[in-house]
Amino acid sequence: MTHSLYAKFILGYLVFGLIGFVFIATFSSHITYRYLISEESEALYDEANLLAGTYSDIYQGRNISLDTASPQLEAVAVYLRAQAWVLDQRGAVVAETAPSSHVGTVIEGFDPTAAGNQVYMIGDFFGAFDSDTLSVLAPITGNFNTYGYVVIHMPMSQVLSDHTEILNIIYLTAGIIFFLSLIILLVFTKTVYLPLKKITAGAMEYADGNLGHTIKVDTSDEIGYLANTLNYMSSELNKMEEYQKSFIANVSHDFRSPLTSIKGYLEAMLDGTIPPQLQEKYLNIVISETERLNKLTQGMLTLNSLDSKGFLSRSNFDINRVIKDTAASFEGTCNAKDIVLDLTFSNDVQMVYADLGKIQQVLYNLIDNAIKFSHENSVIYIQTAMRYEKVFVSVKDTGVGIPKENIKKIWDRFYKSDTSRGKDKKGTGLGLAIVKEIIQAHGENIDVVSTAGVGTEFIFTLPKAANL
Repeated sequence: MTHSLYAKFILGYLVFGLIGFVFIATFSSHITYRYLISEESEALYDEANLLAGTYSDIYQGRNISLDTASPQLEAVAVYLRAQAWVLDQRGAVVAETAPSSHVGTVIEGFDPTAAGNQVYMIGDFFGAFDSDTLSVLAPITGNFNTYGYVVIHMPMSQVLSDHTEILNIIYLTAGIIFFLSLIILLVFTKTVYLPLKKITAGAMEYADGNLGHTIKVDTSDEIGYLANTLNYMSSELNKMEEYQKSFIANVSHDFRSPLTSIKGYLEAMLDGTIPPQLQEKYLNIVISETERLNKLTQGMLTLNSLDSKGFLSRSNFDINRVIKDTAASFEGTCNAKDIVLDLTFSNDVQMVYADLGKIQQVLYNLIDNAIKFSHENSVIYIQTAMRYEKVFVSVKDTGVGIPKENIKKIWDRFYKSDTSRGKDKKGTGLGLAIVKEIIQAHGENIDVVSTAGVGTEFIFTLPKAANL
């Protein structure tokens, strides 16, 4: 398609040049011809009038003396590159310049009014010449009488020669301009065609699956912006492809481990490796593994729903009450590890506008993580505060913390930050990914502050309920 577009541009350029040249040739030829006829005829007529004015003083109805008329006629003829005649009233030539030999000849059909309202006539001047001439005629008058005429003839070949010389200059100038305009073609080729060709080649590489290809267009215009956009797109698609591969690998791994355990225990029961008196113990392990698979499946379904638009069902509710109810569900777990949940609220009632169910899930995941990675006999602090029309919710533990180099990775799906978290066989690595998706779906932010060996604090915001 690029070659076709370029070919069309070249063709259009050549057609434009050809049409432009034809137009210039036709228009310039016509205008130049009219201009030369007008200029030459006026010059001839002015000189003819000057001669006629001179002769009117000495012309008394008799033939003018050749000795008197010839020098002036010769001077005018040389100056104008023309022939000059003096005619009497009958149209007889009484004086002329070389090389003509018409003296004494009567011009048959001579009519001084033949030019009409023009000062010139073009033709053979009533058969006097073998070729066309540009002729002007000025009357010789005196005492309100016309005694004769001064006629100046310029060969049309001379006019056409001047016309050709001027056109040659115009054509040469037009040709130079046309060839100089090739610079536009060169600029177009370098700044548009070649970059587009690279972009097209890059798009074909992407279509073939080579997302690592880079389109090298170093310009700051729209073409460069397009190339950079495509490079960014390919980079993101490449990351997405890598993420999908990693996602599938993680899912496969997390599904394979419990499935392998379930299969192994059941086969051991069937073949008698596990005696009947121990089967209850291993059946409980199988149930635990199925619960883990169910939890993993539910987490993936939750993330899938979060990826879809319009999944939130917002309403006004008391975030403090939701925190109390969620914290109460961990009473047994906290008692087992002697962990205390310290709840601190800036207001007794703190209304927010959000999806109640989704925020409950956020709080559950954050508190569950805090308990899971806290030491025994420790305190987990949960607080709410109002700032700048936003409600800030904090969940802070004093547990193992997160290494600095791993903080950015904790939001990745299936990521477990360290060995202690990796040993948590019940974890799916989806909890924090779900938390972030939910908070971002609300248009809010969540941050984490953590120090290894000291503890971790998660802080997220929610919009305050309107008119409350």
